[in-house]
Amino acid sequence: MKSVRIGNGCGFWGDNLDAPRALAENGHLDYLTLEYLAELTMSILALQKQRHPEAGYAGDFLDVLSQLTPILRQQSHLKIVTNAGGMNPRGCALRARALLDEADLKERRLAIVFGDDLMPNLDRLLCQGHSFVNLDTGEPLNAIRDRIVSANAYLGCRPIVTALQMNADVVITGRVADASLTLGPAVHELGWKWHEWDRLAAGTVAGHLIECGAQATGGLWCNGMETDLSLVGYPYVDLEESGSFVVSKPDGSGGAVNGETVAEQLLYEVGDPAAYLTPDVVADFTGIELTESGANRVRVFGARGKPATDSYKVSIAYRDGWTASGTLLIAGPQAAAKARRCGDMIFARLRRAGVVPAQRNVECLGAGESLPGVLPTADAPEVVLRVSVRDPQRAVVERFSKEFAPLVTSGPPGVTGYTSGRPNVREVFAYWPALIDKNAVEAQVEWIGAES
Repeated sequence: MKSVRIGNGCGFWGDNLDAPRALAENGHLDYLTLEYLAELTMSILALQKQRHPEAGYAGDFLDVLSQLTPILRQQSHLKIVTNAGGMNPRGCALRARALLDEADLKERRLAIVFGDDLMPNLDRLLCQGHSFVNLDTGEPLNAIRDRIVSANAYLGCRPIVTALQMNADVVITGRVADASLTLGPAVHELGWKWHEWDRLAAGTVAGHLIECGAQATGGLWCNGMETDLSLVGYPYVDLEESGSFVVSKPDGSGGAVNGETVAEQLLYEVGDPAAYLTPDVVADFTGIELTESGANRVRVFGARGKPATDSYKVSIAYRDGWTASGTLLIAGPQAAAKARRCGDMIFARLRRAGVVPAQRNVECLGAGESLPGVLPTADAPEVVLRVSVRDPQRAVVERFSKEFAPLVTSGPPGVTGYTSGRPNVREVFAYWPALIDKNAVEAQVEWIGAES
């Protein structure tokens, strides 16, 4: 039976830079996927592109690609699919093209997938009747139109398949659904049809299981202390034509692949397990079976699929005020009580100055704050005081940030740990989930450099 091996070496922007190289070196892959994007990431990249038009993509990918060039010379069959393009797939691809050419890999064909960025046409789409109603609140987008930073549709795997059918060796996309990075190569290599919903669902489940990297191989595992995560191996799947697949990791790497690690990732970020919505298929997880078929090998089968919806999810980010968060270490007897007193002092002094932040939060870390009423609350010899505020006005948050240093000499005894200076004042980007008709979005594929 024909099969394809797809491994994911990156679960988010900021993940281990050495993991993709280790996976490519030892995983015997056909495809390496690299997943960089989250909702917050897109707004950060949008701001970067506003300041510098050539920016707006996950720069870590270029560091990773530099490490991968010797492997690409040795493994001529290995292909890369990544959403590192973020808000600027073309800018990312131009840099990647230069790296490949410098490494004497001019024959490697590079394509980009774009069309997910709705910002250039947002007002036209609104005029055409696409209201982008907030899925959580029911509000129309006009309520925040002047504060929007980014608006991106979650494309599916079809344009990735198109690029691979055109013999692309490296595919760089903007915003696509995470699992689509895996489903695209599976559809291309295994010859699946767009109406074979069970197979598309199986490929989506495979992509979902590996999209977060080491979360499927022992990261955040409930029994993770039982294994060595210092050199954790990143996951790959062996997908068969039938849709059945095996999850595993390179031999000799750290971590673990077993029923627990796979089941935990299977349920990660799932709303309705009977209807996991993607742009490619609606996947039903309820009939999935997991079987440990060897050391660090779990076979997965039983996914079912239904036709995809006629809309794309749209992730919109908008400016929503300012925030800052500061910390102090409080040591000695009654540390928790002294920490809470310091928090009260900060806001008392702000009130006297006529400053009242719209939102505030005081935490006493080390005194059971993360699980109130569950963890022991006996007085700890030292705690970390963390105080945060949020307000529409930057001036309010800046005034708050100046109230930490005085506590070192004018607060209770035991206040220490003030080493990072005044808390940084940061802009808040809020999330607005919406839908758009698929017919209103045009996904496109373009070559960067020599065409095949």
